[in-house]
Amino acid sequence: MDVARYIKDEKDQIQDVILSSGIHVKAKYGPEDLEAIGFDHAKDVGEPGEYPFTRNIFAEGYRSREWTTRQYTGFGTPRESNERFKLMIAHGQTGLNVAFDLPTQMGYDSDHPMAEGEVGRVGMAVDSLRDFEIAFAGVDLHTVGAGLTINAVASIMLAMYQAVGEKLGFDRTKISATPQNDILKEVIGRGAWIYALDPAVKLIGDTIEYAITAMPKTNPVSICGYHIRESGATPAQEMAYAFGIANAYIDEVVRRGYHPEQFVGRFSFNLNIFGNLWEQVAKFRAGRKVWAWNLREKYGVQNPRNLWLRGLFAGGGSGLTKAEPENNIMRGAYYALAAALSGAQTTALCSFDEAFTIPTPRSALLSLRTCQLLMEEVGMRDTVDPLAGSYFIETLTKEMEGKIREEMEDIERRGGMLQCVKDGYVQRKVSRQAFEFESALQRGELIKVGVNKYVTEAEHEVELHEYNEAWAEEKIRDLQELRRTRDSKASAASLKALEQGAREGKNVMPFLVDCCRAYATVGEMSDVFRGVFGEFKEPSIF
Repeated sequence: MDVARYIKDEKDQIQDVILSSGIHVKAKYGPEDLEAIGFDHAKDVGEPGEYPFTRNIFAEGYRSREWTTRQYTGFGTPRESNERFKLMIAHGQTGLNVAFDLPTQMGYDSDHPMAEGEVGRVGMAVDSLRDFEIAFAGVDLHTVGAGLTINAVASIMLAMYQAVGEKLGFDRTKISATPQNDILKEVIGRGAWIYALDPAVKLIGDTIEYAITAMPKTNPVSICGYHIRESGATPAQEMAYAFGIANAYIDEVVRRGYHPEQFVGRFSFNLNIFGNLWEQVAKFRAGRKVWAWNLREKYGVQNPRNLWLRGLFAGGGSGLTKAEPENNIMRGAYYALAAALSGAQTTALCSFDEAFTIPTPRSALLSLRTCQLLMEEVGMRDTVDPLAGSYFIETLTKEMEGKIREEMEDIERRGGMLQCVKDGYVQRKVSRQAFEFESALQRGELIKVGVNKYVTEAEHEVELHEYNEAWAEEKIRDLQELRRTRDSKASAASLKALEQGAREGKNVMPFLVDCCRAYATVGEMSDVFRGVFGEFKEPSIF
């Protein structure tokens, strides 16, 4: 659910407030509430920049550094995407968050029959290294990090990012990429999977292992509670399931002989913000504490920097509405405020027109300006964790911590997150909650302004980002030209070596880098994996 439930009497007075995570909010809080929950300042809150990091991972918070602004960007062909990248960077954006179209996400080239009608529609169409050469031309990859919002073929995209960095003259040990690379959340909350789960998790392990030495500034995985939340999870479940997924990936790499201390400091998270502001703040404060506790107690991680909950706290698109779309501007501003109050390291604020389509330049700039206003005018960089010490916030944070731990323990009892996803347990739970939320919204038990309360009859015009059919034609022509002009023998040899390495269980990343350098296509590399690994069959959730 994305809104709190308000129980009122016949005089419209609030009798009870129940947050999405099941926490009841009292009318007032005082010292006795902290005493009742066994609140210990040193253990539960501590100092900013110190374990358990409840207040912030940095001692001086935003005084020492701005949060990174990384708006979701990319559409059409690499040429259009390159123009948008440069536009946003010119207006002060400090990182890229790259969107890929559905054919790319699903491992299909632009001329594949399954790609028809979708090329460049909801993100950038990428077929080969040549596309990355165009997309990142003129971008300083040493200073601008790139989030790559892709999962099933994330290993291919990370290899391609290394190859394009080298091609453009950058040192692979100094470039920073963050592929989303979280296949378990795809099964739970989104659907863009390809391969059977065990080899799909193995591919994630390959990227993590490879990044340890070959790309040390890369964050090889960004665990996404975001999409699980969008699919029906509560805020507490969002954090718990994200941590359970992260544990599954840690276990995969530990089985290879590594200690988490060697790699977990480069883990990143993509987490959601919408709904009740106080619940969001408590979620992130509690989440930092639980993640640090999880790593220290379960895996023996001791280096404080490796205990940080790092990542992107993003304004959730499912909180937006098509009804009265201008309301989404205000919603986005409150989401950004929640991120700032929560100590976000990076934000990617949704744009007001995303209930319809990908953002226009105008709406994307409005979202960027919203974050910049908070940093430069509103005072969100003045002090660390400004809500610390509030009877309400500290009580809520402690209660949220308990809810997150309860959900994590439930997953552990059932065999861990990988097993719970294989048998459909998490999918069933989240789907049921999504249905219950929608039903309550339709009954008016949950309030959405402009949707089921304070509704106007006026027409609301929104300038939409238009899809250009010519993009697909251009992209297919470019792909055909690539196949005609590349060294076909070198490309075929690289694909054959990739297949042999995959069948032998080797780390596929070096083979993928060679394939990208030889201009093998995303579809060709994906088809190698399809042939070796097989495709995932979704369990019944009914």
